Amino acid sequence: MRKLVPRQSVHTIYDIDANHLWGFGIRGIITDLDNTLVGAADPHATPELIEWLNHLQQIGFKIVIVSNNHHNRVSTFAKPLGIPFIHRAKKPTNASFHKAMKLLGTNARQTTVIGDQMLTDVLGGNRMGLYTILVQPISRKDEGVFTRVNRLIEKWALARMKK
Repeated sequence: MRKLVPRQSVHTIYDIDANHLWGFGIRGIITDLDNTLVGAADPHATPELIEWLNHLQQIGFKIVIVSNNHHNRVSTFAKPLGIPFIHRAKKPTNASFHKAMKLLGTNARQTTVIGDQMLTDVLGGNRMGLYTILVQPISRKDEGVFTRVNRLIEKWALARMKK
């Protein structure tokens, strides 16, 4: 159960203190896409998100999007931003996190994972020893069947942890 607990939990990505992460030694950011950066049905970044990503890059962070979604979805979003991505990542397996850190040029101590799911983003990141940040999902209306099942399991796990 401990592997499902994030190091930090915030309402949205905009609540993350980037300067704190930098001071903590984080240099690379692995971020989920759907319901973390934008809603699952939103094909492009919002102006606010573009500004946030630019701010992170100005500080010095390297960013990679790691998503379990298909190539067209992830590339349509990431390519206009010039952000590298990994699609069909099969999170929480280790392979995509290793590949992402290689792209970032970071090790586990220098890398954070930001995502909206405990069973994919947090579990995968914690298993690798990464700094994990859980955000509240942007929207649940366009989530796929696997995500909806994960949400039910997360709800059960949270109830058990509270006991």
